[in-house]
Amino acid sequence: AEFLTGGFAALVFKFYETEAGLSAGLVAAAVVLYSVWNAVNDPLIGFLTARPTRLSARLGRRFPWILLGSVLCAASFALVFAPPGALRGAGLFAWFLAAICLYDGLYSTWELNYQSVFPDRFRDPSERERAAGIGTVIGVLGIAAGAMVPTFIIRYGDRASYALNGLVFGGAAILLALLMLPGVRETPAMIARFMEQEAARKKAPSFTAMLRDAFGVRNFMAFILLFFFYQSAMLCMTASIHYVGDYILGASTTVIFAGMLAGALISVPLWLLLGRAVKSRQTLLAAAALAMAALSMPLMFAGGVAGFALGMFGWGLAFGGFWMMMGPAMADVIDEIVLRSGSRDDGVVLGFRAFFGRLAYATQALSFWAIHALTRFADDPRAPAALFGIRLHLSAVPAALLVLGALAFLRLNRMDAATAEANRLELVRRGL
Repeated sequence: AEFLTGGFAALVFKFYETEAGLSAGLVAAAVVLYSVWNAVNDPLIGFLTARPTRLSARLGRRFPWILLGSVLCAASFALVFAPPGALRGAGLFAWFLAAICLYDGLYSTWELNYQSVFPDRFRDPSERERAAGIGTVIGVLGIAAGAMVPTFIIRYGDRASYALNGLVFGGAAILLALLMLPGVRETPAMIARFMEQEAARKKAPSFTAMLRDAFGVRNFMAFILLFFFYQSAMLCMTASIHYVGDYILGASTTVIFAGMLAGALISVPLWLLLGRAVKSRQTLLAAAALAMAALSMPLMFAGGVAGFALGMFGWGLAFGGFWMMMGPAMADVIDEIVLRSGSRDDGVVLGFRAFFGRLAYATQALSFWAIHALTRFADDPRAPAALFGIRLHLSAVPAALLVLGALAFLRLNRMDAATAEANRLELVRRGL
């Protein structure tokens, strides 16, 4: 998941703006339309794939969708970066929009179901924390690989190298998907719980009823808002690095991404220690977001490859903490929704999480378009104003987004450690 997301987010805007020749305004328009598609696509896929199928009793309700979606999604990644060379203007715009909508529909099919497995399979708080710690290391490696692998393949100004990069990503992602499958198989106990739930209920809840239940949970809305602002900041920062390499440094960005990876990996034991001292995962999540905001600002003034790498190392220290707390914090919120609804129908809930994650692409695209228009990037991308604009969407914009997300989260969230534990015990008592 993070390998594909990293490779997509770091390159897609720059490729279509500076290599394929689509104007920044049209790139932003395609991404906004893609976000509108996600408003229906993600929650609906979450709802439809949560229904039982003929394979549910044998393979579980999630595993077949994870298998089908992950392999097809990996294959479709290459299409995003391989528009026919003859396409221009409206034709190129149509290809871009169709390719990202296809890729995202397949991505959502497997990733929503993958996310649903976590709170169902890992139920004890300590189990969730251990799983999140392992997942953070693997996820950060995935993000770093998604960002760093292209630096060995693409060449600025060489459009064919981006197509080759897409093929490499597609092939590698298919291999990773196959390696993932044994770990996401649903256990016999999980399958039995689901089949008992389906047999016991008189009728399945409607799509609108599930939406109403999810949006009625204040802590869910707090998490979703923070996740949206975090994802927007993350996309702005990672997509900016290649602009830094091409126009500010004129050098490879491998070392810069390596700095982020090193900071994130080193941070894991530090955040595990903090997790033992501060029991509320919600509090630690907000603290990590504010730390990311503060550590974004030095990048406004960084100079040289070493300066940017050091800045990204510091940012990675906070990023690792956010990444590690995000899964357990979300699982606590899912527990609350399951307790209120009386059944583990979390597909729509995770569909809205996915939607707000994809909506962040629109935030990134619109901010890039606005800044590039104001700084006249298209006229001279190496002019002082254009270079200042790159620093803005690398540093100040992500910092502002993270502060907004943390403030909204702290204002709305009411989930503390005692409430999370009480919810868990009640779920055990009710067999959920």
